[in-house]
Parts: sequence; structure tokens; C-alpha cells
Amino acid sequence: MEVRRIALGPDESYELRLTGRGARGYVWTWQVTGDADVVTVAEAPGVPAAAGAAPPPGAPVERTYVVRAWPPGGGRARIRFAQVRPPYPDEAPYDEFVLDVEVAAVSGGT
Repeated sequence: MEVRRIALGPDESYELRLTGRGARGYVWTWQVTGDADVVTVAEAPGVPAAAGAAPPPGAPVERTYVVRAWPPGGGRARIRFAQVRPPYPDEAPYDEFVLDVEVAAVSGGT
């Protein structure tokens, strides 16, 4: 399992690319812990494949997730991504990835 640490300012975003195995029934899920209200996570819309450029069956497909820091910031969140097969909730994840996010507080100026 890989662990990556990043620092964001309020209203900054970070794109994370993870290899998916959708053809084999796996999807990426995520859970935010810590100061969960300082970040949001969303899957970025897929880029349409060019005509005739579809990946072969069973090929891994890259997924992009956008992590955004919310004002006023000032917190730390841990996002645990797990690659699972929803029909089998008791099965161990195929892969896991952890993103530790530190969100700086909005600095007030006078």
C-alpha cells in the first residue's frame, strides 16, 4: 500500500490517478477520516475515447480523482482508497492507496 503526503491551501485541488480494473469488477472507493470537512473527493469525468481507440477487454483503465481543500482550512485529513468488488463486501481489497492531506489555514491579513 502506497502512502502519499500532500499540502494544499484552501480552495486548491489535487488530481490523483489510480489504475482501475473495472473489466474485472473492481471499483475504487474512498473514506475520509481526520478533519473530514476540510476536503472533498470526487471522480473526475472520464475522457471519451477516440473512435476505434477503446481499450481491449480486461485492460486496466486509469481513473482520476480530484481532492479539493475547503476554506477556511486548518486541518489534516486521511483519504483511504480501496479497490474492491462491490458484490463481495467481505473480500479483501485488491489494492489500497492512502493520501494524507494537510490543508493550510486561511491567513488573515490586516
